[in-house]
Amino acid sequence: MQRTQSWQMGGIKWLNLLSLLFAVVETAQKSDVGTDTTAALINHSSMIIHRLQDLIQYGNSSDTTLRIHTINSDEVKIIHTHQLLLVLQSDVFEGLLVNQSVVTLEEPADCALIFEKFIRYFYSGEISINLNQAIPLHRLANKYHVLALKSGVSEYMQNHLASESSQGHVVSWYHYALRMGDEGLQESCLNFLAWNLSTVISSSEWVTVSDDLMVSLIQRSDLVLQSELELFTAVEEWVLKNNPDVPVIEKVLRSIRYPMITPNQLFQIQKKSVILSTYHNSVQDLLFQTFQFHSASPLHFAKYFDVNCSMFIPRNYLTPSWGSQWIINNPARDDRSLTFQTQLGPSNHDVSKKTTWNALFSPRWLPVSHRSSYSDSVSSNSQSNRLEEGRPRLVVTSPMSGIDFAGVSFQKTVLVGVKKQQGKVFIKHVYNVHQSTDEVPDFLIYADLQKKTSEYLIENSLHLHIIIKPIYHSLIKAK
Repeated sequence: MQRTQSWQMGGIKWLNLLSLLFAVVETAQKSDVGTDTTAALINHSSMIIHRLQDLIQYGNSSDTTLRIHTINSDEVKIIHTHQLLLVLQSDVFEGLLVNQSVVTLEEPADCALIFEKFIRYFYSGEISINLNQAIPLHRLANKYHVLALKSGVSEYMQNHLASESSQGHVVSWYHYALRMGDEGLQESCLNFLAWNLSTVISSSEWVTVSDDLMVSLIQRSDLVLQSELELFTAVEEWVLKNNPDVPVIEKVLRSIRYPMITPNQLFQIQKKSVILSTYHNSVQDLLFQTFQFHSASPLHFAKYFDVNCSMFIPRNYLTPSWGSQWIINNPARDDRSLTFQTQLGPSNHDVSKKTTWNALFSPRWLPVSHRSSYSDSVSSNSQSNRLEEGRPRLVVTSPMSGIDFAGVSFQKTVLVGVKKQQGKVFIKHVYNVHQSTDEVPDFLIYADLQKKTSEYLIENSLHLHIIIKPIYHSLIKAK
């Protein structure tokens, strides 16, 4: 007993001594190898890690016992550990183990289930993880201040938003990130949900969306979905399943962009929608203005109403009227081009009017500032090497004149799909470009399209979707 207490009291001193020793040895090794050509580094680190893992596996020389009690259960799990390795990575354990060798910890069932795996990380610095274990493992790392593991789990979650799961996981990860204050994970989840909304809508996790998350999503202009009607139908399902408070329902219904729905579809949903019938008074003014919008020309309508508001700005609709999908096979091979048409605007007056767009993709474009003046003396191999230094380029232009676009400008949006699950392409990147700019800035600047294993390639193809969003201008108001 006296020996154990002595070890505990001197634990921090041993910790500092070991850290200093490792630092001195590492410095000495680097110095030896750097100055002596006959020197060699003998690395037995894997053997050391293996022996450390044996310590936790068999409880050899254990000086600390952890009793893991599952909350709301009689289950208690015993883990024999070593104080030095616990306090090496966790100041929380350092405080818990002062003057005691047996500690009882209470954990929820999901955390208790993987607690031994969590402790094994202290001995090897390595841990396997799956989607279901991400939240409890992150919770443990946060609770016990294991910062490296906490960061690693957060990175894992951000990199596996598109991974396949039976019940869906991104909504629950968002809610968890919000509670934990992990802004990076929160933003990644929110973007994934917005850019893959059609997929989320059709999954079982749609009805688990909280009131605040629904309000945050539905106010965004970068939602990627088939149409505004699809969004309205999904919102109605969410309201019927969750029965939120009336102010939330009204706020959500008023965030639907009714001018983006055709008059015929609006007549249908007014007749068939239970929610719209119940809360018709809350959106009556919006519906009336929408029918005015569709009945008059945009130029005339803009004289009387403000069209520079979210209600009249399209989201990222995937239907052919708003853009074109572009699958580029073997994108590293050579330049490609695409011509497509979109409708001039969402107004019923503009549906039959088409605008033409040309897109040019180049896999290895070299910026002018990086080019050299090639002379006859410069070899073709040198020129080829210079081209290899280039980066992907995407340019979207219209051959039509500004006169054809009176009262409207365009935002060009490029979606990049990066991963395929169950036959679906998930969107990871969204680029927005104003009409006055032809080239998409920093387009896939870090992508290596030469490698077939690139995360940007799906079966050696680059999946793009170009969307043209017409934005109406407010004009001088009529008196």
